[in-house]
Amino acid sequence: MNVSPEPAGPSKADRKGLIAGIAVAASLGMLALSFAAVPLYRMFCASTGYGGTTQVAEVAPAHQGKRDLIVRFDANVAPGLDWTFEPETPQIKLRTGKTATVYFKVTNLSDHALSAQAMYNVGPSSAGAYFDKISCFCFNEQKLDAHETVEMPVVFFLDPALEHDNSMTDVDVVTLSYTFFAAKPEKAVVVGDGKSGEAGKPL
Repeated sequence: MNVSPEPAGPSKADRKGLIAGIAVAASLGMLALSFAAVPLYRMFCASTGYGGTTQVAEVAPAHQGKRDLIVRFDANVAPGLDWTFEPETPQIKLRTGKTATVYFKVTNLSDHALSAQAMYNVGPSSAGAYFDKISCFCFNEQKLDAHETVEMPVVFFLDPALEHDNSMTDVDVVTLSYTFFAAKPEKAVVVGDGKSGEAGKPL
């Protein structure tokens, strides 16, 4: 009786190639997840207030709450940015659900125009979920001409829902903190064959 030979399995070289391919695919997958983690983390913070991230609202609540809290304002400028930055009032007393408008004074001390972006957070971190901004200079990059001074407003309210959060029961003071960081300069784009040594104008 003739017995058909069993089909030969993959060779050692084939197995090594398969393992290498799986390893590369896994590495690429982990890299993609690491890039996706940053925006996902930001979305998580924005939706939950985690880490003192404030909320964004279009309108204030229809009704005010019952608690009054002190809201303090902290303004900072990162090293390397030749600006001054300060709140026009250090703190206010605010009823939950009531809209407030506060101005910050910013001056460019340098002899040329500068752009910067304000980063922000709220302390204690548990208050971030209830600190709602309707309008804020921090939503966009800001550009000041040489020696220019401007007033930048922020419009916000404290969500009355904080009155039902046990973690906010003993919180009487909330601090809104900003730090301006210099914007990254645009890179020049080389035009032509690149042999002349002349850089093109930034797009």
